[in-house]
Amino acid sequence: MQYKINAPDAIDSTIQLPASKSISNRALILNALSLNSYDIENLSNCDDTNVMVEAFRSESNLIDVKAAGTSMRFLTAFLSITPGQWVITGTERMKERPIHILVDALVSLGARIKYLGKVGYPPLQINGTALEGGSIYLSGDVSSQFISALLMIAPTMTKGLTIHLEGDIISIPYIKLTLGMMAQFGVKAHWEDRTIRIHPEEYKPTHYVVESDWSAASYWYEMAALVNDAKIELKGLFKNSMQGDSKVAELFLDLGIETEYTKDGVILRKTNRTTKKMFHNFINEPDLAQTFVVTCCLMNIPFMFTGLQSLKIKETDRIEALKAEMKKLGYLIYDSENSILEWNGERCEPEETPVIKTYEDHRMAMAFAPAAIKIKNITIAEPMVITKSYPRYWEDLKAVGFSIEE
Repeated sequence: MQYKINAPDAIDSTIQLPASKSISNRALILNALSLNSYDIENLSNCDDTNVMVEAFRSESNLIDVKAAGTSMRFLTAFLSITPGQWVITGTERMKERPIHILVDALVSLGARIKYLGKVGYPPLQINGTALEGGSIYLSGDVSSQFISALLMIAPTMTKGLTIHLEGDIISIPYIKLTLGMMAQFGVKAHWEDRTIRIHPEEYKPTHYVVESDWSAASYWYEMAALVNDAKIELKGLFKNSMQGDSKVAELFLDLGIETEYTKDGVILRKTNRTTKKMFHNFINEPDLAQTFVVTCCLMNIPFMFTGLQSLKIKETDRIEALKAEMKKLGYLIYDSENSILEWNGERCEPEETPVIKTYEDHRMAMAFAPAAIKIKNITIAEPMVITKSYPRYWEDLKAVGFSIEE
């Protein structure tokens, strides 16, 4: 399936954003660990969260997380302390996404896990058992989801858990989000310098409401920056959010968008202030990279973006995907050191009717769709990948004046 996108010149609308996938998936694990009888309010309706809900409801010992990386990591840790024999698997792409760092850490703490296919990758067979815990060393530049998965089960371990992080620590906001939510469920961690300590403790059941998703908000910031005129209200966002991607509000000041905070969310408005060249280290907000690459190119603002090393192990190799698809639109961007993307203004001949490949990656579809504001005849291939995090994305675009032809 393909969607041909046509865009309006102006947007003046109110959007109810989806609930945060990052918060929803952590809340589900913490809810289960606290033996909570309360339902989580405003739980995300995206694929990644739905597979987790299904896993908790299922009476089968076979868990298929499909393409949900967060669910694979969080559930691997959760099942390792859950009595029973479990098999956890996913899509073919999921079987190419390494998980050995998490598995090695769990095994060193007493977990019983076997690889059922290629060593270091899903699917896994897990024999759930109580873990002794103790002390482990992890490189700080591994996926924060590995660290978060271990942190959430740490209080259940008989000795608790001490994690020593070595080298550069990436995605710090996601680790802080996990620790902040654990505190909301009654478990306090101690993070000093590069060491995180969690003592054995019981989680406390709590009434939990999930806030809206700042990552999803980024695409509306992009649209506001690209259209001629914009006033967009986004519901359910908090100014003092624990989500790292709330940084988007500050970053888009350089691209001519200001944010007004209200009791219900935020209102985006255009200003006349834009930077001549954008520099940013995305080490703490890697999921915003696609939004800013597309926006800057279409606004003719050169950029150098660093801290992108985790992009190569996301739903696809996002660095290569961005280079390939931006070239179709006439922009030559370059990468270096597996962590830097740069555009110096260099152009090439664009394709007359570009079809944007999405690589089974929801963020490719959502970051490139707003390009229709500047580029006519743009088409998004496999557009329903958006259900991974923002199932109503296309309906919301139609509601603000985009036309979408299948």
